[in-house]
Amino acid sequence: METLKEKTARGLFWGGMNTLVMQLIGMVFGIIMARILDTEDYGMMAAVVIFTAIATELKDSGFKTALANESHPQDADYNSVFWFNLLMGIALYVVMFFSAPLLGAYYENEALVPLARYAFLAVVITAFSTSQSAWLFKNLRTKQIAKAGMTATLVSCLAGVGMALAGGRYWSLVTQNLVFVLVNTLLLWHYSPWRPHLELDFRPVRRMFGFSWKVMVTTIATQVNNNIINVLTVKYFGEQKAGVYFQASQWNTKAFSVVQGMVSQVAQPVFVDLRGDGDRQLAALRKLMRFTAFVTFPLLLCLSMVANEFICLTIGSKWMQSAVFLQVLCLSGCFAPLSTLLSNMVLSKERSDLYLWSTLLLCGLQVGVLFALRRQELMWMVGAYVALNIAWAFVWFALVSRLTGYRLLSFLKDVLPFGLTAVAAALLTVAVTSQAWPDVVLLVVRVAIFGAAYLAVMRLAGAQILRESLGFIKNRNK
Repeated sequence: METLKEKTARGLFWGGMNTLVMQLIGMVFGIIMARILDTEDYGMMAAVVIFTAIATELKDSGFKTALANESHPQDADYNSVFWFNLLMGIALYVVMFFSAPLLGAYYENEALVPLARYAFLAVVITAFSTSQSAWLFKNLRTKQIAKAGMTATLVSCLAGVGMALAGGRYWSLVTQNLVFVLVNTLLLWHYSPWRPHLELDFRPVRRMFGFSWKVMVTTIATQVNNNIINVLTVKYFGEQKAGVYFQASQWNTKAFSVVQGMVSQVAQPVFVDLRGDGDRQLAALRKLMRFTAFVTFPLLLCLSMVANEFICLTIGSKWMQSAVFLQVLCLSGCFAPLSTLLSNMVLSKERSDLYLWSTLLLCGLQVGVLFALRRQELMWMVGAYVALNIAWAFVWFALVSRLTGYRLLSFLKDVLPFGLTAVAAALLTVAVTSQAWPDVVLLVVRVAIFGAAYLAVMRLAGAQILRESLGFIKNRNK
């Protein structure tokens, strides 16, 4: 029988494969889309994305996390969540459909009304997949989740590019998202053996609601945190500037999602399985923290270092203003997967109250600070956003330390060596390369030098996480 360690390794592999392939596909087609569409098209997408994200979390109501946090969820639990989410999704879409004119009035752009009503269909579609997704997630079926995600990404990107080439403009961006959630939902149904039935019983929902509502409010606050700059930028700087920022934000998210998607597929189920053994649970967290830092810091700092060349060579000179935003956003991207791991540990300790209040406090601070800076240059808002999100990684650590005894010195030993090595590799690379080189040469040479320097230091230092990662890859090849 497969051990928890083997399940975790397999989960990391397939979680990583899923996010890596999805982001590579998204990157290739994102380049094509960015070359076809204008900055204003992405600005229109930025105006509606936050509302779709919030509505999706309202529909889900935190029950996917609640099911994952159950030691042994039953068929009745999944069925209760399925019907509740479906009814909530339909009700929310009706409300949002008739509220769309308010969105157009806020942005003073009536073209957003039909676009929003079209985008909000994602809320109803995803309502059909919550229980299937929760079943696969709880049972660590990361391979099946990966297949669904990769296939949906490819199909949706093809649909988006096809519509953009046909002159669909910003409608193609929304269509791409809708096709993704539709195909992903269908495939989750295919891979999950669980099926709903008509024996309606909402008692399990009521039982889980004390935990799930806190998760729901927290995830809504997280969506506000992630997208508040988009809302304020469209309102106070216009669609063109919003599109420039949105493009930078997308590339930053694609980069750190490679790691965040990998670890989030396994973190909470593993932490819940080890809940009865605090020492093993903390050891699992520390190993995942080291692995995450080992990958995230070099990936994001390298992207920040080559942002100008990357933007120019991929999506073209019309997007060059995005490069400086991308350089700054990558700094917070370094800490995003670490914060996700730490917050998952808080949830596994059944402290959704701490999870809630920590995120709400960040949300309140962020909205207040960014709103106060709305009349300044956009970079002031971006800098404040980055600083707050980096600082909040240490807030999450403080909460985990209180619950598990994770010491500050241990945390710094797990994270700091990888961050400092990545910074040193970046400084060395910049020092020995010349800005006078052609962009393509500069990009390739900088990535090569950075990668070689980082891995050389890791090998000389005898980093255990490097040995384990290479050993796992060799075993997979065998």
